[in-house]
This record gives sequence, structure tokens and C-alpha cells, in this order.
Amino acid sequence: MVTKAARRVPPSGRLESLQEAAAELGVSVKTMRRRIADGTLHAYRVGRLIRVDVDELRRDMLVVIGSAR
Repeated sequence: MVTKAARRVPPSGRLESLQEAAAELGVSVKTMRRRIADGTLHAYRVGRLIRVDVDELRRDMLVVIGSAR
């Protein structure tokens, strides 16, 4: 049975592998997998491969830190 989450259509943005996305953000692939597991990041399965949307990744994972002044 296919769940609703599995039927979700990926946005029209560019999809990258976990390795490419992790390198771009400066984190490990293990961190990417943890974020997918805890629901912080959405992943899309393309055949056997797992991909993440670059635009969604930047929007959800990058956080602007204000100054301490």
C-alpha cells in the first residue's frame, strides 16, 4: 500500500543526491538522513535513489543567526 507521503509530488525545483546536498551545506550525509528521519527535511525516492529538493533544502535547513549586539 502506498502512503500519502509517498504519493507527494516533488516541487519543480532541482533534485540532488544526499551526497551533493550535504557537501553544499557542509554537513554529513548522516545528518541529512537524520533530518529526513525526523521529518525536518523531505526526501523523494527516484527508483532506488533518494533525492532532496535544493530550494526546499535552502529554505528549511539554512537559518539566519542575528548578531549578539
